Amino acid sequence: MMRFLSLLFTALLVFACAGNAPRETAAPAPQSAPASQHFFWKVSDANSSVWLLGSIHFADSTFYPLDSVIETAFVNAEELAVEIDVSDDSVNTEIASESMQHGMMPAGKRLQDLLPPEMWNSVDSLCTAWGIPSITLQVMRPWFAAMTLSAFAIQRAGIDPTLGVDAVLLDRAAHDGKAIVGLETASEQIGALADTTESDSAGIFYLKSTLREVSELDSMVARIVRAWKTGDDALLRETMADERNYAEDSAEKELSDKLDEKIYKSRNVKMAERIAQFLAEDRNVFVVVGAAHLVLDEDNVVDLLRRRGLTVQRF
Repeated sequence: MMRFLSLLFTALLVFACAGNAPRETAAPAPQSAPASQHFFWKVSDANSSVWLLGSIHFADSTFYPLDSVIETAFVNAEELAVEIDVSDDSVNTEIASESMQHGMMPAGKRLQDLLPPEMWNSVDSLCTAWGIPSITLQVMRPWFAAMTLSAFAIQRAGIDPTLGVDAVLLDRAAHDGKAIVGLETASEQIGALADTTESDSAGIFYLKSTLREVSELDSMVARIVRAWKTGDDALLRETMADERNYAEDSAEKELSDKLDEKIYKSRNVKMAERIAQFLAEDRNVFVVVGAAHLVLDEDNVVDLLRRRGLTVQRF
């Protein structure tokens, strides 16, 4: 029911963290409270292991310190692997370039001209309520306008990308001198959502869904935060229930299926391949990807790793 707004929480790092100024982050002290189950797995082959953590890309100070089992594994790792390395200036340059290329309307065209009048009125009203000049969105393609509104909405709820689990661990890895590995490129992440067809049909569907979800934002934030802190797979899946339940016709259902394939399934396969490669190379890697990639549906990264015959243990 909240799949699209929650993408920024649990699936796409590029839009959550890009452009954040680096900052010094003190290493948190290990927790002394009894550990509960987390979105955290140890993946092993015959002679090596990597750690796999499901991240929330937007968070707040209550997420820290991380549990001691996560903290210990991170400290002992030689490398940190993330979806994309937004601590790298060249990656941020690529993000800006790709966003301009795929996220902006052609010269002389407006977002308003692509949308049904009632949808544009909703966008315009939301911009007015949030103090965003509507001209800012007029030059964006629908998918990019939807991501922009999602980011505004989540930050208005008091959740911060600079405190996202990936962002905090990236800062610490850079400070500690750990090697940082990007599992994807900015182009690949942006391509998962970018719809630059003449009709922009997928982007319009995404924007329509985002506008509907904004009214439930506070509830969504509370559920996702609770799910992550307690390792509650069922709650996370429920919160990110398939948008097909709300698709109004077969065309929207088809668009929803295509988005699922691009955002989750195809990326999950690539992530699992990279993790298996780390094991084959006997590398000591701590991997962080959005939590949605690890627990949603039957083709999540954890299931794909198990199908490869690897040993997967949850902590």
